[in-house]
Amino acid sequence: MTRRTIEDIAAQADARADDFEDYDPQPGEQDAPLPPVMAVKLAAWRRDTAEVELAAAVREARAQSVSWREVGEAIGTSGEAARQRYGASA
Repeated sequence: MTRRTIEDIAAQADARADDFEDYDPQPGEQDAPLPPVMAVKLAAWRRDTAEVELAAAVREARAQSVSWREVGEAIGTSGEAARQRYGASA
């Protein structure tokens, strides 16, 4: 494998930046299927983001004196399970 120079790397980075800046989406591209691994990564990111949002909502609910029973019902579990999962952060 040939080693690339800093100049080669910079030129390639500039070309990629130009491609990005000049990109003009075509109709239907937003509906194109994701490659399988990218779909998994996106789903995992969404799950993590949702979990952060849910924990914040539970903290806010508890700060407003919502019972663990009500929190549990809202997320489809028991109050005790909700307390065990989110109690440290609430």
